[in-house]
Amino acid sequence: YGIAGGSNTTGDEQKKLDVLANDLFINMLKSTFATCALISEENEKCIVVEAEKKGKYIISFDPLDGSSNIDCLVSIGSIFGIWKQTKEGPVTDENILQPGRAMVAAGYALYGSATMIVLSSGNGVNGFMLDPVSLVFER
Repeated sequence: YGIAGGSNTTGDEQKKLDVLANDLFINMLKSTFATCALISEENEKCIVVEAEKKGKYIISFDPLDGSSNIDCLVSIGSIFGIWKQTKEGPVTDENILQPGRAMVAAGYALYGSATMIVLSSGNGVNGFMLDPVSLVFER
């Protein structure tokens, strides 16, 4: 059944795909040199980015929301929120625990019968849907 054997911070049973998606999100976000802290539903504690890769943004995310629905063919997705670090120096609880109105951007991506991403950076909401008919494939 793809169960990884653990549970996440909300008590949901972790699937192997949850763990893989979480690892991919963390590795990719760290490698951007734009993040200073990562908060994932799959991790008990905040992940502080190493000083040599540190940026100025705090990202909270659920890398694979709805993974328990995969075998039902229901859409799954990724959810995220982005805040800017408010003070220079090491990441503190004050930096991480910011109100929603301080968000720089937020969004979600859906994967399933339709693939789309919805983004907001504080001035409205924009949605983008993958149109497989318009894709051009080359050999």
